[in-house]
Order: sequence, then C-alpha cells, then structure tokens
Amino acid sequence: MNQARNGDRSGAAGTGGGRVPPPRSVAGLGLPPARVSVGPADGGDITDGMETAYWAVHDGASAKASVREILAKLPRIVRQVGALAWRADRRGTVAVVVLQLLSAAMNAFGLVASVAVLHTLFASGPTPDKIRSALPELALVVVLLSLRAVLETAVSTAEARLTPKIRTSLEVEFYRLVAHVRLEAVDDANWHDDIHRASDRGLYYARQVVGQIVALAAALLDLVATAAVLTVLHPVLILMLPLSVLPVGAAAVRAAKERFHSYMRWNALQRRVRTFSWILLDQDSAAEIRSNTTQGALLAEHRRLTENIAAEDTRLGVRAARIHIAGRAAGGVGTGITYAALCAMLIGGWIPLAVGAGAVLAIQSSHRSLTTFVNLAHMVYEHALWVSDLLEVQARCRGLLPRAGGAPAPDSVREIRLDDVSFTYPDKASPALDGISLTLRAGETVAFVGVNGSGKSTCSRLIAGLYDPSAGTVSWNGADARTLDPVSLQQRVAMVLQDPVHYPFTALANITVSRGSLTESVPEEAHAAAVASGADTVIAGLPATWESLLSKRFAGGQELSAGQWAKIAVARGLYKSAPVLLLDEPTASMDPRAEHAVYRAVLRGARRPGQITVLISHRLASVVECDKIIVFDGGRIVESGSHQQLMDTQGEYAQMFALQAAGYRSTPTSAEEA
Repeated sequence: MNQARNGDRSGAAGTGGGRVPPPRSVAGLGLPPARVSVGPADGGDITDGMETAYWAVHDGASAKASVREILAKLPRIVRQVGALAWRADRRGTVAVVVLQLLSAAMNAFGLVASVAVLHTLFASGPTPDKIRSALPELALVVVLLSLRAVLETAVSTAEARLTPKIRTSLEVEFYRLVAHVRLEAVDDANWHDDIHRASDRGLYYARQVVGQIVALAAALLDLVATAAVLTVLHPVLILMLPLSVLPVGAAAVRAAKERFHSYMRWNALQRRVRTFSWILLDQDSAAEIRSNTTQGALLAEHRRLTENIAAEDTRLGVRAARIHIAGRAAGGVGTGITYAALCAMLIGGWIPLAVGAGAVLAIQSSHRSLTTFVNLAHMVYEHALWVSDLLEVQARCRGLLPRAGGAPAPDSVREIRLDDVSFTYPDKASPALDGISLTLRAGETVAFVGVNGSGKSTCSRLIAGLYDPSAGTVSWNGADARTLDPVSLQQRVAMVLQDPVHYPFTALANITVSRGSLTESVPEEAHAAAVASGADTVIAGLPATWESLLSKRFAGGQELSAGQWAKIAVARGLYKSAPVLLLDEPTASMDPRAEHAVYRAVLRGARRPGQITVLISHRLASVVECDKIIVFDGGRIVESGSHQQLMDTQGEYAQMFALQAAGYRSTPTSAEEA
C-alpha cells in the first residue's frame, strides 16, 4: 500500500512540481440550458416546491380541522393547560377559575335584572310611576354590571400573574433539559428543528394559550348563562336559541377557517420571497453582490415575486370580504326568523312584552359570545399544537439525559485507556470508530492526526465522556468511565475546539466560564492563561479590557475576529486547569506567529503537573514535538509512535508530512523531480 502511495506521490510530483492539474471531465454532462427558472413552479403557484419550515408545521391546522375535531380536542387541551397552570401556581389557578365563574354568574343575574326592569317599565300605569318603581331594579342592574366589571378586572389581574409563572416554569425546565441531553442527541439533524420549534413557538404560545382559554371559558359560560336565562323566562325560548345562533356560528366557523387559511397562505408566500431576499441584507454577501453587479437581477426577481404576492393578497382579501358578507347575511336571516317567532309568541299571548324584550337582549348577547367562542376555539386548537410540541420535546429530553449517579471522576489521572472501542453515530450505518485501542498517560502530549472523517474528533469526545462507546471500554485509572459520574468526568477535561463558542459576555467571563462561573475569577490564573494563549494582547486592546462585552448586540460591545476568538478559547481551556486538555484544531484561524506561540505554551509551557494533553491538528509541523503521534484512518488507528519513529517507517504519517513540507518549498527537490 505504501509503495503504491509513494508511486502516486512521485507521479504527482512528476506532473509539474506543484502545478495545478487540469480539471477532470465528467462523462455524460452536456451544456447547460440557455434559460432556467429561478425557483420551482415559477409558471404556476409560486409556493409549490417549498419545504415546510420547522416553525410553520402547524400553521393553518385549525383551517383544516372540522368543527367536531376542534370541539373533541378542547377538553384535553383545557386539561393540559390547566395542569401546567396548577403546577406553576395552584392558588392563582383557583383564583382565575372562581373569579371567571362569578363573572359569568353576574352576567346571568344582570340579564334577569334587566328583564325585571323591562317588566316594570312595560306594566300599565303612568310613566313617571313606572320609572320610579323600576329604580330599585335599575340600581340592581348597575350593581351587577359593576360587580361584573370588577370581577373581569380581577380575572385579568389573576391571569396576568399566573401566565408569566407558567411561561417561566416551562422555559426554565425546557432549557435545563436541553442543556443536559447527551451529545449524540444534539448531533441528530432533526433535533435542531424540534428544539427550535419548541423554543420559538411552543414557549410563546404557552403564554398566549392561557389567556385564550380563559376568554374561551368566559364565552362558553356566557352562552350557558344566556340559555339558563331564556329557560327561566319561558321554556319555549330555549328552542329558539339554536335557530338564532346556529347560522351565526356557521358563518363564524367559515370566517375563522378562511382567516387561518389566508394566514397560512400569506406565510408561505413570504417564505418564498425570503428564500433569497435575505441575501440583499446580508453583510457577508454584500461584497460579492457588488463585485458581480448582481443587484439588478436580484431586485428584478424580488419585484416579480412581490407583485405576485400583492395579487395573491388582493385575492385573499376579496374572498374574505365575500365570506364576511355571506356570514352577516346568514346571521341576519337567522336573527330575522328568531324575531319573527318572538313576534308570533307575543301576538299569541305566550309571553309578555317584557319577556320578549329580555329575550332579544339575551339572544344578542349569545351572538357575541358564540362568535367569540368560535374564533377562540380555532386559535386554542392551533396554538395548543405548539404547546404539545413543547411538552413532547421535554419528554424526549428526559429520556435523553446522561446517566445519573456514579463514582466521582479522579482528581488526578494516571492513565486513560481505550480497549477495542467502537462508536457509531445514531444516523450512520458505518462506525466512526472501529475497534481502536490506545493508552494516554499522565504528563504525555499526544497528537491525533489523519484525514477528515478519520475518527480523531470522535475519539476525543469519547475520552471527554461526551459519548459512550457503542462497544469496548474507556477507562480512567482502571475504572470504566460508564461507572463514573458524567458531570464530574467532564469537569476533569478541558476542550478547545476549532469553532469555539462566542459567549456574549465580558472578556473575563469568556475565560472563567470554563470553571462554571461568569462573574468570579482567580485573577492570577486568568492572566496567566491569557498570556499563554496570546489572548492578553486581544484583551489589552479592548476599551474596557477584561470587562469589555464581546457582542455587538450591546451598546459599546466589541466584535472579535476569528483568530482573536481562537486565542480567547485557548485561554479558556488553559484556565480550566483540568487533568486532561483536548485541543481540536484550536489554531486553524490563527496567523502563523500566534499559532506557534500557542503550541509553544501548550507543549513546552508551564502546565498542570501530570496533565494529559491531546492535540488534534492537520498541520503536522505543529505535532512534531509531541511525545506520541497516533494516526487515524477510516475509524481505525493505522500508526502510532514519535515523529521520528513514524518518519522512519515511511508510512501514512511520513507521506502526509512530506506532502505538507513540499508545499512550503518554492521549487521541487531533485528527489521530487525524479
């Protein structure tokens, strides 16, 4: 194999000593068409071919559901939200329920008192006498209406206190669970859509749906109270209530469905145009757009789409207006039939005039309550789907938490051993690591090298306790890592990654966070870590040095370059002063001098006594001084030894090193020309 590879390398050198070879021709590829569509289905519906965004999966769900489906799910939704409220604040939940019931009772009593007033006013006798006789009933109506106003205010106050508690309870629990799930769960591509949907929509609608359910309950109680009043006035009147409200309800259902359908459609249209319009606003795209003078083409496509969207908006608006007038007409017909029936009852002497007038008031109240109930029922149905998503994600997180308990990881590590370890990612068929064995000893500096995807980073995450092996054993001082407490094990490892986290905190907090604090530091150790990593020059150049905020989201916040962030990240890892230090391409974005200084600090600088240092790098010149170099390929270890030992064997490492070294020569050597 090595001879073949050497032959390949010699052949490559012989082609021109570093000249770029001509591009390969791909068989079967013809000329491109002279004209193409910018996006899918440009000749028809401009939203065809769009994938449903994670944040839009439930948009318009209530427009697709039948009335029966919505009504059937409402009790479960109320129980679900009620349980959330009960857990958040039992006293507040009881207060909202009791106050809402009392408010509905005041509405019913108010209707009865109004009928009593009308009965007195329509009685025989002089008008002044009737008005004086009605004054006590009028006073009662005023008192009842005032009480209802007070109770509604009390309901709103109790709801305002309860709702934030529900949101806070859910949010704290959600982020606690998400922050602690095992790393392999986070590596799942679908995971990000699920948690962002739960965060962006679930938490938002968890707050909204509480008030909507309270208002829904109020509308339902008002309907019940109205029906009870009509029954008290005359039993036949209750039969007239459906005749009046059903046309109104049918119109309200259709209008609600059309409104949700229109929103869903509008949302899809906006997503279509935003698939590219963000480029016009993006800072990273600005230079290339101007260099290629692409503005005209992009703006023309934007105008074409927005004109289509405007036409669609007009169509939806006209359709909504037609549905609204049809609903009003249907409601008017129902109301007319109801009033005709009331007139017939009055003429026939079935009910007195006061009762008929009271029935009119009750029916008008029922129309308002029913329309409110229908609209809220559709909103609650759809918004509850987002809340259910949130609760399902929380339940999944609980099943993905690391194992609990175990012995604490050792404070000092003599040896870490991997015995026949394999690991396969959940969504992959082939293993990322396949039966590897290695030993890391205290005081050693070890390098992991190999091509991309060879298993280096996966191995480092197994060492750090972020993954459990699919097979084999990872042991610390002879103890199986699976028997150790995962949190304490991770506290014994400092990891510095190629793409470090940019914490939107102070420069000091970006270093001290590695010990679990954003506010407290050991000044001497933080300073030493900054000097060793080269971050001291970065911090010294900030307006407020250590206390400068590293985020442009804050007034006066600072923005660092990729290389500056890399130095901060290395300082963070050094400050942790853990018995195991893992550096995974930490200097990829640094200039050569900064990179040299970091490796000098890591490999030859002052370190924690007995620290195991693992360095992952594609720049092989940086690993020459490591005590041991382990070469990965295809999830296996193919070579291991010191730099000189591996160069002497002329294997995979020697070939990679020679190729990189040749890239720094201005002319090929005589050996390469041969």
